[in-house]
Amino acid sequence: MANERIRIGISGSYGGMNLGDEAILEGILGELRASIDAEITVFSKNPSDTLARHDVERAVSPISMTRREMIPEIERLDLFVLGGGGILYDKDAEQYLREVTIANQLGVPVLLYAISAGPLTTQASRRAIRNALNVSPPPVITVRDRMGYRLLEDVGVLPDIHLTADPAFLLEPEELPLIALQAEGVDFDQHLVGFSVREPGPAAPDINPEAYYALLANSADFMVQRYDTNVVFVPMEKSDVQHSHAVVAHMQHSERAEILRRRYSPRQIIDLMGRFDFAVGMRLHFLIFAALRGTPFAALPYASKVTGLLEDLEMPTPPLESIGIGQLIAEIDRSWDTRAALSAKIREKVPRLRARARLTNELLLRLIAERRGTRGVSVESLAQPAEQHH
Repeated sequence: MANERIRIGISGSYGGMNLGDEAILEGILGELRASIDAEITVFSKNPSDTLARHDVERAVSPISMTRREMIPEIERLDLFVLGGGGILYDKDAEQYLREVTIANQLGVPVLLYAISAGPLTTQASRRAIRNALNVSPPPVITVRDRMGYRLLEDVGVLPDIHLTADPAFLLEPEELPLIALQAEGVDFDQHLVGFSVREPGPAAPDINPEAYYALLANSADFMVQRYDTNVVFVPMEKSDVQHSHAVVAHMQHSERAEILRRRYSPRQIIDLMGRFDFAVGMRLHFLIFAALRGTPFAALPYASKVTGLLEDLEMPTPPLESIGIGQLIAEIDRSWDTRAALSAKIREKVPRLRARARLTNELLLRLIAERRGTRGVSVESLAQPAEQHH
């Protein structure tokens, strides 16, 4: 093993042009490259984008591959990694677990890397998780928040579950030149508040777009009027631009809002977060990036992964479906008035989360050391005529 390069496959929601997912992968890769000599294959929605963004040897597209074609890709690995991110939810859990099932059948060790779980309300998704994870030898399962831990237990997952943290907590900022932001219309002579919105979708099925457009627009207007701030909308993926425009269209003071249009890296957005006086947001990694810079924020916890972050930071966790504009403005007002103390609390909690984030890679290295070995499963016996794609 010492003289051979270890082959690791990493599968998640990569190549989809979401800065949060790319931050996850960058954090995973940074830890791996610092600790082991590995040939890394990323199972990506857009292999060319992944190869351009990240320091990896190979990238393949599960969505374009049959089960028969996927088997040799997994059989060649010493370790198969699923995650990180919030990928075990009703709509897509079975698809993401397809490669885990193949790895189990081939005897390739499996590690779930700092995942979140939920919503998991269908019997099909819950059964798929039990079938993929309650196997012998068991996978190493790490989750990034306590809510995911509890949900997997409730689903009936039997192997040990380890609480770690999102690998994006391991990223450092990269300077974002002021001239680039000034070209976007951002005025650094004003107080600046960052805003983040997201689209409704399978990971957040209960979001009512019109309700949160109005909620965020009223919140932005309040901050403009009360604190004389400008508002900067930070899209974390392409669709966020459209939804940011929808929020601005609901604002009375839309002239005080800017929407970033250019492409930035996760590390550059982390740098930007340090320039904001405050942040209001929905997307998890927007909030993680704020936390990394000690920027005080108010969150709209649309999903358990956001609520999990707020639990870790010991911040209030109002459910999005029950929060009204009055409640949100009151929360923003309280947080703004106590933003120095809120920033200090965030800065106090982040080192513990960074340490938890490093634990996942330690478990990964231990798994490789313990279970790398021979595997004697027939490839032909695993190929099936009925094939599902991502």
